[in-house]
Amino acid sequence: MVKSDMKRILVIGAVGQIGSELTMALRERYGNDNVVACGRKTKPSEKLLNSGPFEFIDVTKRETVEKVVKEYDIDTIYNMAAILSAVGEDKPLLCWDVNVNGVFNILEIARTYSMKRVFVPSSIAVFGPETPRVNTPQETVLKPRTMYGITKVAGELLGDYYFRKFGVDVRGVRYPGIISSETPPGGGTTDYAVEIFYEAIKNKRYTCFVKEDTVLPMMYMPDCIKATIDLMEADVSKLRHHCDFNVASMSFSAGELVEEIKKHIPGFVCEYKPDFRQAIADSWPQSIDDGVARREWGWKPSYDLKSMVKDMIDKLSKRYEEGRL
Repeated sequence: MVKSDMKRILVIGAVGQIGSELTMALRERYGNDNVVACGRKTKPSEKLLNSGPFEFIDVTKRETVEKVVKEYDIDTIYNMAAILSAVGEDKPLLCWDVNVNGVFNILEIARTYSMKRVFVPSSIAVFGPETPRVNTPQETVLKPRTMYGITKVAGELLGDYYFRKFGVDVRGVRYPGIISSETPPGGGTTDYAVEIFYEAIKNKRYTCFVKEDTVLPMMYMPDCIKATIDLMEADVSKLRHHCDFNVASMSFSAGELVEEIKKHIPGFVCEYKPDFRQAIADSWPQSIDDGVARREWGWKPSYDLKSMVKDMIDKLSKRYEEGRL
């Protein structure tokens, strides 16, 4: 167990793609009973439920969060609850309610209860067509074309405001597309990069909803968890930025991912039938400059395309053979 000034941690959105794995990593690091997992309505896995405390809350209803904060004497919050890009375009009002009003509730609770630290993740969705798409800088134009992106810009600004105005230690990174071997995707534009592995292993065929030459920044889940925890454990005196850190790991096209998968599954076939998510992908960066994160808190990824694909296929193939995929 790691010693830390963060004693009692609340993970909101703990049943989601990132939240579920982040919760387990935090429990391993800080102790099972010191990390309270929360979800809105989705039933948690047995692993999540049996490893530590779990509560149902709704981030848009402040009183439900506040009740858990008081009951468990919470001093640190990871707010992973979010409506993602593709779902956000279909349900923009819900996206705003969860991603902005929910964040506002968390920040107000953190201020009221003088919490040690709050994590409010952002995304590459904050960028838009006017942003430089190659090696996108830390400080640049933020004019997103999706409701999800708009809410993430608002979240960055709210977090920075609460840090400067009230001294709430709010932190966040701009996640690229996240690829996980444990949790299915949840309605994002980069979901193809997860779905493709399941279909390659089960059916050796996949229909991709973005074009073959679509390049996007991606990150493997172990690096995603590492970036999150590393930032939260960083010395605040070394941070000039707070809620908007660019983090990068790898960038590749859909076609390059297919070719790498074929090295492990030679018979794999991929068709390309772009849908509405293509326009979203075209408004996002192709690669990210994360020099600020590297300088301010020592960020460094561990996986590239080759090592990520091998690890994904090894893990998913084993689960498929055991009938668990």
